[in-house]
Amino acid sequence: MDPTIARRVVMLLPTQRDTELTSDVLARHGIDTYICRQHADLAREIDRGAAAVLVAEEALLQGAQSVLVRAIEIQPRWSDLPVLVVARDGADSVQVADAMARLGNVTLLERPLRISTLVSTVKSALRARERQYQMLTHLDELEQARDAIAASAQRKDEFLAMLAHELRNPLAPIRNALHLLGESAVPEQERASLRAMMKRQVDHMVRLVDDLVEVSRLSRGTIELRRDMVELADVLRNAIDLSRPLIDTGRHALHLDLPDEALPVDADPVRLAQVFGNLLNNAAKYARKGGEIRVGARRDGDEVVVSVLDRGIGIEPDVLPHVFELFTQGRREAHRAQDGLGIGLTLVRSLVEMHGGTVTAHSDGRGHGAEFIVRLPLATARAGAADSPHPDSHPAQTDDAPGAEHPLRVLVVDDNVDAARSLGMVLQMLEIEHEVCFDGPTALEAVRRCRPDAVLLDIGMPGMDGYEVARQLHDDPANQDISLVAVTGWSQLQDKERTQQAGFSHHFSKPVDIGALQALLGELRASNGRHTPDEGDSDGDGSDAGALSRVG
Repeated sequence: MDPTIARRVVMLLPTQRDTELTSDVLARHGIDTYICRQHADLAREIDRGAAAVLVAEEALLQGAQSVLVRAIEIQPRWSDLPVLVVARDGADSVQVADAMARLGNVTLLERPLRISTLVSTVKSALRARERQYQMLTHLDELEQARDAIAASAQRKDEFLAMLAHELRNPLAPIRNALHLLGESAVPEQERASLRAMMKRQVDHMVRLVDDLVEVSRLSRGTIELRRDMVELADVLRNAIDLSRPLIDTGRHALHLDLPDEALPVDADPVRLAQVFGNLLNNAAKYARKGGEIRVGARRDGDEVVVSVLDRGIGIEPDVLPHVFELFTQGRREAHRAQDGLGIGLTLVRSLVEMHGGTVTAHSDGRGHGAEFIVRLPLATARAGAADSPHPDSHPAQTDDAPGAEHPLRVLVVDDNVDAARSLGMVLQMLEIEHEVCFDGPTALEAVRRCRPDAVLLDIGMPGMDGYEVARQLHDDPANQDISLVAVTGWSQLQDKERTQQAGFSHHFSKPVDIGALQALLGELRASNGRHTPDEGDSDGDGSDAGALSRVG
């Protein structure tokens, strides 16, 4: 409804002169009016929009009352249209009384009428009507908010159902493989195949959990980019390596088109590889078996443009505007090619925007494939930039295998018995002397008894948690050379900061990257070797190579 029309006064007075004079008076006070010539005009103009009706008693007697009653009856429930009746002296006629009873919100104005009384009464009616409009706006906003909450709740419910489905998929073959591995009749070759399959499925589950953690971190703005001057071609090749298993599984043909010129960008190479890896994974999922995926990069002024194109199932028009929204996968469930949580493209958009770029999606609809275009600002080479390993990269394993020369004693503490014992089995395979316990008090006793060099300590244990174990170890100066390593399901940035503040040297998120753990243990063994009693340094000052934090 036009706001101007909705805030006018519709008038039907006895004579043309009365109507025009009244309209002029109200206009001088900033009040818009509409003059009705006959009764039928009232219903039409009220339906178009009116803030109040100003009608004479004579018009009610001549049939306007029944018109008003019908017009008001069909008003929306929120509407309480003010009706101002200009009555003859006395205002006690049967018609006036009947109008007040049937029309509801009626105000009587007796003639002769003072101009100030007319203006103030009309303004009061308009203020009351304005409050009704405000209430209507609030109701509309509440309705929209309720619809948005309902849609969000539905999307989350669909996402949780999808998450349960995604987690069950790898759990089923893992359970089957565990059953088969328990059968002595299964030949060793098949056992090796089963173990490889279990590793693939566990890796898939880890990726799902990592994606969930990433979304949580992005939503709270806790991801920090570690920028460096990188060549885009190198980033794209790394992304292709990450996505190669999924591309090969789909038997897709991948075409990479790169220009001869360098395309440097100031970016976090790991995060940028994650962007293009997610786009490639998306293309591999939705391309038809044996399909084609094209990746191209080119310079466009001060920007680099990267295109990831597939000839797959495409994106329907009603879905296309929402592909970068969180949990959109739930809405696409009916025609998805493979399983997914629907958060990969959300990560892509957030990470691209953090790099100062944009990402858009294009598709001609179902069956016509899709193209994702990423634009990033080009960078000029930074003077003195040196090649250095990424801060998150794991140190290369040295030739000194853990346990080869200097025995390393490790204590594993976790209330999850299976997790603790399986980690102990890994240490046994690495020929590392170790002990396993399942609660904090037992861990403290084991430390006093076996004097480990490192404690792989779970945080979220019942009763005495990992932080309390660390605190009590801190309190004993004899434990100053013990390295505390958090092994926990808590993997947010604030969790890592808290373990660091509590004196932990490293923070591993479950499930532990065995290669990274082995490299760390190699460092600890080397450090342990440099501080043996034979070298006259049994006290240990915590300043040895490797800069590992020590308890105390």
